[in-house]
Amino acid sequence: MGEDTAVRVAGLRKSYGALTAVDGIDLEIGTGEVFALLGPNGAGKTTTVEILEGFRHRDKGTVAVLGTDPAHGGRDWRARIGIVLQLAGTGPELTVLEMVRHFATFYPRPRRPGDVLELVGLSEKATSRISRLSGGQIRRLDVALGIVGQPELLFLDEPTTGFDPEARRQFWELVRRLREGGTTILLTTHYLDEAEALADRIAVIASGRIVASGDPASLGGRSAAAARVGWDEPGGERTVVETTMPTELVTELARRFGGEVPGLTVTRPTLEDVYLTLTGGGS
Repeated sequence: MGEDTAVRVAGLRKSYGALTAVDGIDLEIGTGEVFALLGPNGAGKTTTVEILEGFRHRDKGTVAVLGTDPAHGGRDWRARIGIVLQLAGTGPELTVLEMVRHFATFYPRPRRPGDVLELVGLSEKATSRISRLSGGQIRRLDVALGIVGQPELLFLDEPTTGFDPEARRQFWELVRRLREGGTTILLTTHYLDEAEALADRIAVIASGRIVASGDPASLGGRSAAAARVGWDEPGGERTVVETTMPTELVTELARRFGGEVPGLTVTRPTLEDVYLTLTGGGS
């Protein structure tokens, strides 16, 4: 595996009895990129991620994460990855800083606990007991525990579930700062706006297979899809036309109306539109 590839998967398969959860997945994640894996519940997303994390064995295929087969990853390899689990609630009597300090001892080259709390926006809660934190603050602490070891690769599974809009945006900034620092991030989320805002590339999984991959703007042919141009005709009638040449149509309409086109709208398929098409309307 080259230095520009953090994860490489080929022909990955996993079944549970007669149920095929993962059916021949191939994917690569570049070093330093944010890669989003999207899919409806039961599509094979969680199984795939757990295999990459070394928590679940595969039936077939090859997997290399940071150059190591996760099925045989030892302590040194585990120190190079970060996994955001729901662990903060296991020590309600501890303070936030005490919890982060404790986890820092598990790693050979940890971040300074104070720096970690600043990164996740919990500096003001350093001396607060975990039992007194809000749900969103506990989730941020989970993230702090996942990054205290300075991981080269960070797994973020539904990281902003339960966050209010402001907290989500603050978390997005954290992800961007980690990426700027060179951390590779594998993100799973049900928030498509989150994937679009953060991911360099996206893969969509459905029925155990990757059905599309690419950057958010072009995923599933999105950038080349027909645009919907709408405008208001005299008398209040609304007209909507699908066209692959929206600029030409808008120019023609501007001439026809002598400038401003009443009620003009030009839209292309959203990431949600493409996702629902790819997954057969899954959620």
